[in-house]
Amino acid sequence: MIQAIIKEINLTMTGTQDKSGIISTLYFGGGTPSILTIADLKMIVEALQDHFVFAGDIEIALEANPDDINASKLEEWRSVGVNRLSVGIQSFVDEELKWMNRAHTAAESLNCIDVIQRAGINNFSVDLIYGSPLLSDADWKRNVETVIGKNIPHISCYALTVEPKTALDKMIALHKKEPVDAERQTRQFLLLMKWMEEAGYEHYEISNFAKPGLRSKHNSSYWSGESYYAFGPAAHSFTGKKRRWNIANNALYIQSLEKGVIPFEEETLTETQRLNEYIMTSLRTMEGLNLDYISKTFGEDKKNILQTAGRKFESRGKLKIENERIILTKEGKLFADGIAADLFF
Repeated sequence: MIQAIIKEINLTMTGTQDKSGIISTLYFGGGTPSILTIADLKMIVEALQDHFVFAGDIEIALEANPDDINASKLEEWRSVGVNRLSVGIQSFVDEELKWMNRAHTAAESLNCIDVIQRAGINNFSVDLIYGSPLLSDADWKRNVETVIGKNIPHISCYALTVEPKTALDKMIALHKKEPVDAERQTRQFLLLMKWMEEAGYEHYEISNFAKPGLRSKHNSSYWSGESYYAFGPAAHSFTGKKRRWNIANNALYIQSLEKGVIPFEEETLTETQRLNEYIMTSLRTMEGLNLDYISKTFGEDKKNILQTAGRKFESRGKLKIENERIILTKEGKLFADGIAADLFF
């Protein structure tokens, strides 16, 4: 797999002029990169450095499971430039972790946070999940209070979703596990926003909360529509006008790269698609949708249509239109996808 990824990097970048391109973020994710050896990570970083200039303040982030984190691993990751971690905690309730089929325990989660902080790493994030059938509001409060109490700088919180054809989907269909309760999810998200605001966190994107100055640089670049390269199975790249995605099957990905072929599909976005993507991503952020940007990039007529379309949601308390921006209210954040879809061209 590592050799295939390196081959994809070399094939993609050979002959391009992107050595002049400075990259400001590098993210190891989309699975469990914390199981890679330090030699594996080093090979990937060196392959990238052959083609890109790393910014002096580059953010190099790595997704990790709590049970993969220890003091020596942290030291190794630092040695290849990793300066931010995203830790998949999910919950501090053992019963719920078992329900989600997670390998780690609540005790391992608490311990890994202590190990990270003792190592002097002050830029890291933890993931929490709300809205599962086993998560009471009291347990949810304890989960959030644990993170706040441990002074964790960044929290990503996601509603539990049941993807079709997964083991969880089948278990629910067979009545072996409880279904997800939408009302519980709504209530727990509203509670989350209240608690995080009281604790001084910025709710800078619908699923993300950060202490001032500690937002995820990498994820912020997605929401602001910047270009990015991505390598590996199922990786999605974006140039601003074109989107491409690799085959998701690991074995077929490796076999294709062994033949010197990158197995991808791509599409060129129309102006309308680019406008709709901007509507969708910008509405998720605390800065909201910039009407000046719409006017300059897509035309004054589009700006006027959006303003008019937004008024009905403003009258219902779902968003605010002020200072040339459309910003969702707390209530509106519950309906972000639906509001965005309604504003699409």
